[in-house]
Amino acid sequence: MLTTVVFDADETLLDLRLAVTGGLVAVLDEMRRRTTAAAGVTLAELESDWGAVFGELSAAPVAEIRRAALARSLARAALVHHLDEIADLFFAQRFALTRPFPDVPPALATLRSRYTLGFATNGNSRAERCGLAGEFAFELYAHENGLPKKPAPEFYAGVVAAAGVPAGQIVYVGDSWEHDVVAPRRAGLRSVWLNRLGLPRPLGCPPDAEVSSMADLPAALANLGVDAVGV
Repeated sequence: MLTTVVFDADETLLDLRLAVTGGLVAVLDEMRRRTTAAAGVTLAELESDWGAVFGELSAAPVAEIRRAALARSLARAALVHHLDEIADLFFAQRFALTRPFPDVPPALATLRSRYTLGFATNGNSRAERCGLAGEFAFELYAHENGLPKKPAPEFYAGVVAAAGVPAGQIVYVGDSWEHDVVAPRRAGLRSVWLNRLGLPRPLGCPPDAEVSSMADLPAALANLGVDAVGV
């Protein structure tokens, strides 16, 4: 039977895109306030700087990747020496704007009466800073206490240890096919793909269930529990 539901954070429970865009808008405004050299810098360029540094730094903490992207952005206007101030500005705005999707609070309230709920993420969206304080029995963050990032098997082993139940009693819910479907299944957990965008399903290693909204998750999990008992 299923006893524990563990959630990814960004783009699963939390609407991160709007928050990141808002943070970058604040950065661009500050760059333009500080120097006329930033007049020609665009928001699209700032957004592209994340992708430009991510490949080389993908295993690093997310906050470090963002700082590297901001350094690249500031170099466009010879403002790299203001990195610490600008990074503080970005993160303050990013967290101020990060909130759960509207379908999240009611779904969590329903699920809490039936399951233990956990929160386990690669990112730096701490539950208490994003409108989810007190929602989970446990929280895990990559790069804390030696925990590697998804999709490392040790990440999911950490989830199992925190949950305190066998892996087969845990279902991991998230939006990433590789991190939240394939890797948890390989680690012995069950998985639910939250496919908010209606993307085509990749080949191989299917999830135990797929939903397009958190509103559909309680019923999907109930069906998985019935299936597990039937087995």
